[in-house]
Amino acid sequence: MMNGNTDFDIVVIGGGIVGLASAYKITLSHPDIRIAVLEKEDKLAAHQTGHNSGVIHSGLYYEPGSNKAKTCTKGRKELVAFAKKHKIPHEICGKIIVATAQKELANLERIYNKGRENQIEGIEKISPEQIKEIEPFCDGIAGIRVPCTGIIDFVKVAQKLAELIETKGNGNQVFTGHEVKSFDKHDFYTKVLTSQDDFSTKYVINCAGLQSDRIARADGVEPGVRIVPFRGDYYELNEAAKEKVKGLIYPVPDPALPFLGVHFTRTVEDTIECGPNAVFSFKREGYGKTDFNLTDTWDSLSYGGTLKMFLKNFKYGMSEYLRAFSRKRFLRSLQRLIPSLRDEDIRPLKSGVRAQAIGRNGKLVDDFKIERGKKSIHVLNAPSPAATASLAIGEYINEIAAEHFKLKNSKVKK
Repeated sequence: MMNGNTDFDIVVIGGGIVGLASAYKITLSHPDIRIAVLEKEDKLAAHQTGHNSGVIHSGLYYEPGSNKAKTCTKGRKELVAFAKKHKIPHEICGKIIVATAQKELANLERIYNKGRENQIEGIEKISPEQIKEIEPFCDGIAGIRVPCTGIIDFVKVAQKLAELIETKGNGNQVFTGHEVKSFDKHDFYTKVLTSQDDFSTKYVINCAGLQSDRIARADGVEPGVRIVPFRGDYYELNEAAKEKVKGLIYPVPDPALPFLGVHFTRTVEDTIECGPNAVFSFKREGYGKTDFNLTDTWDSLSYGGTLKMFLKNFKYGMSEYLRAFSRKRFLRSLQRLIPSLRDEDIRPLKSGVRAQAIGRNGKLVDDFKIERGKKSIHVLNAPSPAATASLAIGEYINEIAAEHFKLKNSKVKK
């Protein structure tokens, strides 16, 4: 600390899994540094971390050599080891990706080749007969089996990270119910003003997810992107229909979109989730189909990049919106993979909202995007597989922090 003027050396904004993993990794590398994590909700992992499908992704889909590909593979292995060590519910159950039409075969082959380039363990092509052996109720003309995919409780991972941050550090604290409102900058420290207390700190790390671009602007950093929210709705299979899904079943995704399509996921609680779709949300943290916030809507629709993205993907967007409000359409998308499903087999479940960064050109930012302020780091895009890759992303942020903040006794990996 600096002559008693700062309460903390680093303030991390955001109590989701990326913010907590970053604070945890810095704590391990720099145990003398005092860190505060500020979460605006009354509990940790309240948004993207707690509303995703709970899948440990393999790293199959991502462009070889990209940050996504590298951190997913590394982070997956570290996450599984972390879960084993701390007895967090998880299972490496594998998944299959299933083509149901001839037009999907080229994309299926492309995904397989990416998986090989990314050195995904045990990946293999499977025949229609093998699909039936793995998932007896699933129909497909070709598929890929990915044995290293798994399921986990990400909220419990976040809670364990918070516990370790406080117990392993030098007076580290994790605060809930502290929404960051603004920054009061001084020469040698920054005062972070929140809905409850004010925190003085040398450095700030922004991992605020759905609010990350706003936090960056409040810090005087132009993010160069706008966060546009996309809601994903889930159904679940009832008790009688659960036997129709043994593990994880995915369709062949459209390579032009960052969404994987409606799929089936067995959870660690032994339920079967179906979804999500992907529709524009009129509220950044709006989990209901009719949720609306004027500021959020204006921020999205007044941004030129959003309009360009809508025009480019108009047909897809309309199809997704119709499906969001039509149970029959949602069911039809599920029946592509499991034809025997009926309306009485499914019931509405949760929704999640994805923070998607969009550039001024209307393109969805596919890889991680991190910007540096004078005494700050801003994680502006950390889409799926960020939860899977969280420990590797945390290490990456730790390395950036060590270099950018010139932390003592730190060694930056090249």
